[in-house]
Amino acid sequence: MSIEFGWWNNDPEQGKYQVSAVVHGGNIEWTRHQGHHTSWEPHTPNDEDRERLIHEAGKRVPRRLITQKQFEEIKRLSENAGSGGLSGRRARSSPSL
Repeated sequence: MSIEFGWWNNDPEQGKYQVSAVVHGGNIEWTRHQGHHTSWEPHTPNDEDRERLIHEAGKRVPRRLITQKQFEEIKRLSENAGSGGLSGRRARSSPSL
């Protein structure tokens, strides 16, 4: 079962953009996009993004949307560097026409 988290970041250089972190199968997939009509692209998280993910996950534990075990796994995974791996349909390149 995948767990999706999302929030908006505001950067003086890049402007406002939406960040999505999907936790699935022992991996965190970080993506981002700006505006409504842009595609999602891989995002390399910084320390603030990782702290925000832990904060957002922590808010879901008391409401029983995720278990304490899932929260501990998210904390462990968020300590890893890098943007995480891509798997599934989004990882495949589109066919050249």
